[in-house]
Amino acid sequence: MNYFLGFEVHQSDDEIFLNQEKYAREILRKFRMESCKSVPTDLVSNLKLLKEDETEKIDASIYISLIGSLLYLTSSIPNLMYATSLLLRFMQSPTNTHFVTTKRVLNILRALHRLDMALACSRGTQGNKKL
Repeated sequence: MNYFLGFEVHQSDDEIFLNQEKYAREILRKFRMESCKSVPTDLVSNLKLLKEDETEKIDASIYISLIGSLLYLTSSIPNLMYATSLLLRFMQSPTNTHFVTTKRVLNILRALHRLDMALACSRGTQGNKKL
């Protein structure tokens, strides 16, 4: 087992298996969400977030770090893309509402049991086939 750019890589004679579960757990640990209650549903698609709301401003560097971590995970968990791109809009001036919503995405991430992407390659073939 090897690690490369946050991916756990397993190789056999005919396939390569990439897994970001360890990276996801590190994100949960970094933002102190490893023991949070998991939520098995996505964010509500009609969720309305305002650029300027009545809640207090938060440290933008923490918010940017969290959004960047989530963006990297979208390579293997495309379901996170909608929520992450929605929250990405508020990076210049994030508020507590935006941060709480971002933590909800971490709750969803915790609910995902396997954060895998597999790629199979057979000997003698020209292309790769996704599993």
